[in-house]
Amino acid sequence: MDVDRRQPSVTVAVGRRVALWRVRRRMTQQVLADRIGRSKSWVEKVERGVRTLDRFSLIQQVADVLRVDPTELLGDTGQPQSGGPVAGVDAVRAALARYEVFAAGPAGPAPDAGEVSQRVEHAWSTYRHGDHPRLLRTVPELLDAARRLHTARPGHGTEPLVRAYRVTALVLVKVGEAELAWLTADRALATAGSDPLLAGSAAAPLAQALRGLGQGRLAMTTAVAAADRVAASSGGAASTQCRTVYGTLLLQAGLAAAGCGETQSVGELLGRATDVAGRVGDGQDYRTASFGPAAVELAHIVAAVESGDARQAVRRHETATRRQTWRGLPAEHRAAYLVDAARAHLDVGDFAAAGRWLVEADRVAPAEIRCRPSARTVVAEIARCGPQVAGVARLATALGLTRC
Repeated sequence: MDVDRRQPSVTVAVGRRVALWRVRRRMTQQVLADRIGRSKSWVEKVERGVRTLDRFSLIQQVADVLRVDPTELLGDTGQPQSGGPVAGVDAVRAALARYEVFAAGPAGPAPDAGEVSQRVEHAWSTYRHGDHPRLLRTVPELLDAARRLHTARPGHGTEPLVRAYRVTALVLVKVGEAELAWLTADRALATAGSDPLLAGSAAAPLAQALRGLGQGRLAMTTAVAAADRVAASSGGAASTQCRTVYGTLLLQAGLAAAGCGETQSVGELLGRATDVAGRVGDGQDYRTASFGPAAVELAHIVAAVESGDARQAVRRHETATRRQTWRGLPAEHRAAYLVDAARAHLDVGDFAAAGRWLVEADRVAPAEIRCRPSARTVVAEIARCGPQVAGVARLATALGLTRC
């Protein structure tokens, strides 16, 4: 799509927003160019409106470096992301700041370990169903209970607290709070201590948070180091849980490599994940990690989108979503993937297909569309440039986005 020919004023406006955010982030044109792998001349032309940002993935890349929601560059920021999740994030931030939970021990008797574990499992179930607003509302009390249990009875409370931190970090990444997610995942890692499996499970959301912060290389090295530690701890007799954690870390490392242009590493890391998934089998541990052959196949497709090979992603997508194992993945996983599939179709100029997959994602898990900044960007782009697919206009209206 040539945006310059159809909407020159929009192109110039996007360039001006790039310049505005670059100055706010105290970057020179050369620094921005280096971080996105372009020349200073290219950045200068973009900011003057001479050169267009003609691919969605390119807009996403620039936005990641500038640490802004891509809709800030597209100009669709008339309303906030959505009121519910933002209020929930404030409550989570306040819960994480209650340091007295760590200090003098729990007030009153320690919470029942079984009850806390049930609440943690319910939080994970809510996450797998993609109900992010509900999860954000329940997380503050869950964190308080899990931390009180850990303070009073570390032997019984370590794993529930690590799992509570992990699910909190994951949902924070979803709603665009990568900084807070990084803090939460780091606490999970510290709580896990010397247990390689618990630490490995905590390193996965940490890598996701780092990716959300645009720190792809750091995310890759963090995930690989944790995966190596898990592998070393198994002593050649890996359990299904060990393989699941190990494979999940390889997936995160591969996706991080794709996001920072480490093409060779992508193939090597996802290849190793494919081998591990074959030994785990589909559906063996979807309760905790959604890892298996189907999840690895989707990761290959997302990596292709991140690497700029949208055509390969579209080809593989059509095959992957026809397989029965696709339906076994949690709603959150499927909907999040469909947003990436819509991105791939946007990048090849198939706006109708992008719209259809976006509407399907909204059907599977609405919060994946309505609470995630990256999904809002896809909605905005389809509403602006593509034909009216049934449901897209409704989504755009619900999110406060308008068609140009």
